[in-house]
Amino acid sequence: MVYKIADDIISPLGEGTEQNYQALSHGNSALSTYTHLWNLPEPFAASLFTDDQRKKYQVSGLTLFESLLYHSISRALKDTSIDVHQDRVVLIVSTTKGNIGLLESSDFTEERIYPGIAAKTVSDRLGLDSVPITVCNACISGTAALILAERLLDAGFYDYAIVSGTDIQNKFIVSGFQSFKALSAEPCLPFDMERTGLNLGEAVATVILSRKQVEPHSWIIKQGKICNDAYHISSPSKQGEGSYKALLGALQGESMNHLALVNVHGTATMYNDQMESVAVQHASLSDLPANGLKGYYGHTMGAAGLLETIITMKSLDYHRILGTKGFTELGVSGKINISASSRDTDKTSFVKLISGFGGCNAALFATKDEHGVNEVSIPQNLFKAHHVTISTQRIVVDGKELVTESIGKDMLSEVYKTKIGGYPKFYKMDLLSRLGFIASELLLQVSGDDRDKETDDRAVVLFNRTSSIHSDRIHQKDISDEENYYPSPSVFVYTLPNIVTGEIAIRNHYHGETSFYVLPEKDENIMKQVFLSTFQDSGIKSILGGWIDAEDESHLDADFYLLTTNKMN
Repeated sequence: MVYKIADDIISPLGEGTEQNYQALSHGNSALSTYTHLWNLPEPFAASLFTDDQRKKYQVSGLTLFESLLYHSISRALKDTSIDVHQDRVVLIVSTTKGNIGLLESSDFTEERIYPGIAAKTVSDRLGLDSVPITVCNACISGTAALILAERLLDAGFYDYAIVSGTDIQNKFIVSGFQSFKALSAEPCLPFDMERTGLNLGEAVATVILSRKQVEPHSWIIKQGKICNDAYHISSPSKQGEGSYKALLGALQGESMNHLALVNVHGTATMYNDQMESVAVQHASLSDLPANGLKGYYGHTMGAAGLLETIITMKSLDYHRILGTKGFTELGVSGKINISASSRDTDKTSFVKLISGFGGCNAALFATKDEHGVNEVSIPQNLFKAHHVTISTQRIVVDGKELVTESIGKDMLSEVYKTKIGGYPKFYKMDLLSRLGFIASELLLQVSGDDRDKETDDRAVVLFNRTSSIHSDRIHQKDISDEENYYPSPSVFVYTLPNIVTGEIAIRNHYHGETSFYVLPEKDENIMKQVFLSTFQDSGIKSILGGWIDAEDESHLDADFYLLTTNKMN
């Protein structure tokens, strides 16, 4: 478990955590309806920074995305005595699309589009010496980043973790969600029978965590759990299986008597809210107060898990459970204790629940009650049971090269037809997912796994440098020509790099953790730290992990292995 020593929020509702909390306690919302913004054909409601706010936070030489991270982290650091010029401090950035707006700009080098390079730019400006890690795990990125930070600190790799998340809304993102018919033109109505869709939002949120307690009665992030539905890349499981398993994992060993509430995702889409209500009921949390904050901020994507965790901590400091703005009458079948009104509480523990595209779900348990200390088991060694590498021109499985007649994308199709087959969804996948699918299939063939058995004990943990750039460029092309404007949901969903982990989970019935990280460059030491820390989850017995990059059809790079902490014969 780790201790929160500082936090910060900057949003359209205010600057600083206290100002944001006070705005919410008075029922304020930053949601407004926008018509013809960015020449989009459909109106949408969102919580966006004003032009004056954007000018205020813009830092010379940085993009707005980077500037917001820089401002929020700097503000949070002022409340600590941390010396950032040491390698015991790690920066973890959570985002879904980072600098994606640069695809239609020539103001910065193209490499700044890559989230790891953007994070490194901020890290350098702050004076940090360690390699930053960017979490790109769709909507759960912020919560997943906190879980990663807790694990890395518990493992002793670092003494402090700076966790900061944000996303900037633009035509790229809004058009994609509109292609799914997921957005509402009016302020959202979480869990309400009249809900019609989600609203997007902008904010930046930062939490600084310490391995050791600095002050008494600090907030503690004790444990977290990430699980996959193994159901669909863009629709949640109707049974809420991944969220249910995540809740159980986050609350393992904890007494329900100490819980004040469950803070839910509550996007106000038809299927998300329904799924969450079923998961909450299945986890026997129906009588526990629940709330969602999207009616105040909208869905702030990479910031969401962080922002909502910070606000929930602050509200419990005031002994309050904030009401769910926009909610009137329950419109889900699962039993969940949602209220539009704020409620009093004397309890100081909660569980945060969130879900996202790619079938990913995450939950974390936070408390001020210091009863019970986590017994953390840190594995010392990793063993590669099997190994597959794929480049543009060759494939090697456990040291033996496969003979192929083609190269690049055609080589992947050739191997699918000659070595795998029987899974036509392969042809619907983007380039990155095809690469990951082929690498994982070849790896699992030599491992002799039972492919029809569902399992909770295998994680899929992948890294790269260029995120989902190949699909990003395709989606950008689809929305750039106003006369041929056609955003495709089947393209947009693959602009999230973690979709490849979801595809692998669905194919193999994996309900364990699926996580995707972006680094400035391939770094075996950072990857090993993350792999070892993932094994802190006692439910994980093996990891299908490695490096996967597909910048374009002529630049493929996969280095996959089956990892265990015990040497296999």
